[in-house]
Amino acid sequence: MSRRRSGVTSRHIGFKRHLRAEVVPGDAVYVFSEEDTTALRGPHVEALAPLLDGSRDLAAVRAEFDASPEQAAGLLTQLAHAGLIGARTSGSAYWDALGVEPAGTPDVEVITLGVDAELPPIAEGDGALTVVLVSDYLVDGLSEVDEKLRAAGRPWLLAKPVGAKVSIGPFFTPGSGPCYRCLSHRLWANRAAEAHVCSALGLPGAVPRSPVVFEPLQAIALNLVALEAAKWVAGHRYDGQRAMWMFDSRDLTGRRHAVTARPQCRSCGDPSLMSEKAWRPVELSSRPKAHTSGGGHRSVAPEEVLSTYRHLVSPVTGVVKDIVRDDRGPAFFNVFRSGPNLALGNRGAAHLRSALRSHNGGKGVTALDAEVGALCEALERHSGYADGDEARVRGSYRSLGAQAIHPDTVQLYDPRQFADREAWNAAHSDFQHVCAPFDDDAELDWTPVWSLTRGEHRLLPTGLLYFDAADARLMADSNGNAAGSSLEDAVLQGMLELVERDAVALWWYNRTAQPPVDLAGDPWIDSLRSVHAGLGREVWALDLTSDLGVPVVVALSRKVSGEREDIMLGFGAHLDPALALRRALTEMNQMMPAVVEGGDWEDPDLQLWFSTATAANQPHLLPVGAPVRHSCTASDDLLSDVLDVQARLEKAGLEVFVLDQTRPDIGLPVVKVIVPGLRGFWTRFAPGRLFDVPVQLGRLAAPTPYTELNPIPIFL
Repeated sequence: MSRRRSGVTSRHIGFKRHLRAEVVPGDAVYVFSEEDTTALRGPHVEALAPLLDGSRDLAAVRAEFDASPEQAAGLLTQLAHAGLIGARTSGSAYWDALGVEPAGTPDVEVITLGVDAELPPIAEGDGALTVVLVSDYLVDGLSEVDEKLRAAGRPWLLAKPVGAKVSIGPFFTPGSGPCYRCLSHRLWANRAAEAHVCSALGLPGAVPRSPVVFEPLQAIALNLVALEAAKWVAGHRYDGQRAMWMFDSRDLTGRRHAVTARPQCRSCGDPSLMSEKAWRPVELSSRPKAHTSGGGHRSVAPEEVLSTYRHLVSPVTGVVKDIVRDDRGPAFFNVFRSGPNLALGNRGAAHLRSALRSHNGGKGVTALDAEVGALCEALERHSGYADGDEARVRGSYRSLGAQAIHPDTVQLYDPRQFADREAWNAAHSDFQHVCAPFDDDAELDWTPVWSLTRGEHRLLPTGLLYFDAADARLMADSNGNAAGSSLEDAVLQGMLELVERDAVALWWYNRTAQPPVDLAGDPWIDSLRSVHAGLGREVWALDLTSDLGVPVVVALSRKVSGEREDIMLGFGAHLDPALALRRALTEMNQMMPAVVEGGDWEDPDLQLWFSTATAANQPHLLPVGAPVRHSCTASDDLLSDVLDVQARLEKAGLEVFVLDQTRPDIGLPVVKVIVPGLRGFWTRFAPGRLFDVPVQLGRLAAPTPYTELNPIPIFL
């Protein structure tokens, strides 16, 4: 905080040097600053003001002021406490405006890395500071400078005074706030393609740029750096000093980018936090619902979630680069995007794909719901990306014994899928990737997951739990990954997603006829159907609810004229059947912008679907029979809903596991729920529920032969 005077000394006193006082007789004394005006009224103030011109000491002011000593002392003290008067010392009115009193000779050191620049002289002060001028915030050698300054306990200011965009800040103070590694971690994450190039070419720091130097701009930048350094050594503190300020000379705009400490940082934090959390039981507690409108039941309203985690959005230092509305198609779709989908694989290389899931996205009945959804999905995927600090146990499946869960129970490949895996992988998208057969004797990393069913830890391969976990033998997907406003919220969403995808797989690959869902009675759905009709499309929905009894819906939209129908789907599951329907419809809307745009699909599965699929040649998309009505079993507490869904899964002979992936530097609760034996909706054709449940439900008289399963993979 800035230092302010609390009283008056015997030195010359007067109005602060950045203030101007004017007396309007019989009215008031008006004190003008750069920003506002203060009117002083009361007995004696008009007589006192002319004496506070800085030419008198306290004794002289009292001697010339026609008032009692008590009145003079009281009035002077009031003005001093208000920050209007103070002792006159040598220096600039600027320091008075900031409310600091610099003293002594500043101890300022300047270090340059990759830039030829000289800092202007620093004004008076009594602080010690190092200024580090760089050509890039990721320049080689900066980490070593940071280590040296942290070891010395010396604060330092980072700045880039070159380029069309110049940057200043943050100030690093060893032992308090973020360190340079906290910042560089975020910077590299937002420069993914560059990180890939540096890794591929073995470059020690950022890719060197062609110098962009314009003397007037560099002079401005260096003077601003000197200004910030001078304020620091003078003792002025404000929140923005913890941020990175970037000035764009092209349009004279500036923006602060938050720089926050990462509690798990290897330099200034505790890197064991994630590992320790994984070995603790996942403890759930009662969590009353605070928000039940829109697309789900939550413990916190969406506007509060957005407010709490908005600081994580920045193209420079954020976990999420940006959140933008997708304006392809009607605004009613309420679709927002929030950066590349990390579930697609290594974020080091650019994934320029023509796929519906190439970006994180948010959907909702309202724009707010969709924006919050986009933010949470991006944070969810980021939290599920391997950072290297996850709990890991090295060993083979055979050596770990009963503690390990065989990955085949999660991956669910049929042995026949391995025979032609190379040809299959070449012909289909990454979502449909078939891994090599699992080797029970191969050593790899395993991570503990908590069994809600048995109350104990088991082990699953890390490569199945975290994206890009440096194990090419396995491939994690987003099945069961979920974020929520609370841990209970996240676990429920993860469970519902698993139930939803299992039900979708049972329907899609067996191509069973399903009953319709009644769309009448909801004004929002009426509006949705009208919007789609305006695009020449019709909308309907099917009930996919399986043996688990949780309502699951697929919503569909198709063009009613022309050669192509461009059929789009969306899925939803919830204990409240009305919400299951809304979720399916909003997910369908989420996919519609790409369909409206009519892009040239590079994804072979998408290309096949949009070029050939019609309601006539895909009859399982059409409703059969009368609508099915489900009762709402959702409670007013998220924990009760979690236990409800858990009980349904366990009744079906399934075990429920949870991995808490919440990152300490993010805070948004994120989990991965795993239920071995439950189907995802990718092409995984191992024996089990995919073949057995449709027969149990009476949808089929006998299991579908392997060779007669739907050859078109789910493409969402």
